Amino acid sequence: MRRWIMLALGTAAQTAACAFVYGIPYLADTLRRQEHLDLTQVGLLVACPTAGLVLALYLWGAAADRWGERVVIALGLGAASAALAGAAWGVHGMVALGLLLVLAGAAGASVYSASGRLVMGWFTARERGLAMGIRQTSTPLGMGVAALAMPPLSGAHGLGGAIGFLAVVCGVIAILIALFAADPARPAKAAAEPAPNPYRGSNLLWRIHGSAALLVIPQFTAGAFALVLLVDVRGWSPVHAGQLIAAAQGLGAVSRIVVGRWSDRVGERLRPMRQLAVATAALVGATALATAFPSPLTPVLLVAAIALTSSTNGLSFTSTAEHAGPAWSGRALGVHNTGQNLTAAVVPPLMGAVISATAYWPGFVLAAATACVSAAIIPVPAQAPASAAGARRTISA
Repeated sequence: MRRWIMLALGTAAQTAACAFVYGIPYLADTLRRQEHLDLTQVGLLVACPTAGLVLALYLWGAAADRWGERVVIALGLGAASAALAGAAWGVHGMVALGLLLVLAGAAGASVYSASGRLVMGWFTARERGLAMGIRQTSTPLGMGVAALAMPPLSGAHGLGGAIGFLAVVCGVIAILIALFAADPARPAKAAAEPAPNPYRGSNLLWRIHGSAALLVIPQFTAGAFALVLLVDVRGWSPVHAGQLIAAAQGLGAVSRIVVGRWSDRVGERLRPMRQLAVATAALVGATALATAFPSPLTPVLLVAAIALTSSTNGLSFTSTAEHAGPAWSGRALGVHNTGQNLTAAVVPPLMGAVISATAYWPGFVLAAATACVSAAIIPVPAQAPASAAGARRTISA
């Protein structure tokens, strides 16, 4: 029972962090109207939390390896709450807002590096896919919370009210983590002697990191621009578009759980990840066609794309932690998160520039192409393993 409480706390912490790191896109219409920003400027603000994130992920991971998960998560999420409170009620102007969002992202990086390690330590190999799938629902759940809350809150109370809501959520979860979370037991061998560096003599972890980072491009193209696409192309209101995207993020959360359970049953993480990358390329390509020739299918394909593009995250995280081992999992997850969030930081402004210069559909075509490249470099085992917890295996292209 205790491990499920730890899973719930880790998932809640990650959901709170994701709500503010990835919630700024749902303020895009408000930023354009109230702050008179163009889509490229909005994209820069969207990227600020993830920019802060990538600067601090590895350091927080190393801190979790040394001092444990509970202290790291509670301190980081509390600091993120303070930075968001400053952004909500203490500053004015795009530059000051951007700087505080960077600081909040850097503080929130603690959750990304430590909460996955917390979950992995409390579950056995036969349950890790499901557990990490549940934990990884935090990204679509956080986006869903933001999609539901940000448009009406910003409409009624301005940017301060919307960002202040995020500050309160982060502060409450930080207190819960400090009071109730517990670090998993560490293997005696890992505590007694330094573990070998899993990056030496193998490119397996780097290929997992690279393929997962590439899959962020279709995920964030669909997630970051779905709201403004529905407003601009289909004439939807921001509130109604936000409600649809929240439903899509809910489907994304379900897909992570289903995919995690699937990986436990087949005893693999990477082969299902490759299959889903191929499916992502096909679906995002179809979404590009629907944005080039808008129809009633456009919202349906956007929902499907948002749901499917988020399904592989749990697989890549679980595989990273399993191959790194308990002594290196915090740092390996920090590296993994750095690649994913560095990509997430540059996708909104670059895709915003592409879309502004052309149209929405070329951006989705580019996103589909990156999913194809990801599928090609995922290091799938040459032979199907008996279990996901087995020894490292020979990897083929």
